[in-house]
Amino acid sequence: MDTVGVRYIVDDVEAAVAFYTGQLGFEVVMRPAPTFAILSRDALRLMLSAPVGPGGAAQVMPDGRRPEPGGWNRIQLEVGDVVAEAARLHEAGVRMRSDVITGVGAKQVLIDDPSGNPVELSQPLPRG
Repeated sequence: MDTVGVRYIVDDVEAAVAFYTGQLGFEVVMRPAPTFAILSRDALRLMLSAPVGPGGAAQVMPDGRRPEPGGWNRIQLEVGDVVAEAARLHEAGVRMRSDVITGVGAKQVLIDDPSGNPVELSQPLPRG
């Protein structure tokens, strides 16, 4: 399976690493600087970058905008039981953006990482 890479801008790389490894089952691949980490889960490589420092993800854009966390684009992680997973994360104090929602092809819930980046947990609906 090919690896898919996603970069999230985070306010606190240490807090983000703790969240993704402790709550969502990611593993640390590389931690070359306090402002950057690479994590993995299955075929997903997640790069966490602080909006400061010498790295490319921290550079000001030509129009003057600065990288910042948040927004609505998100990674989606498939889980076996989204209701149970949402309850576990809520109990752990994770910020929930939504309740469990049943969509066209899946049940899903949106949570926020410590910097406010959304993560969608998704449980496919039975086909039939």
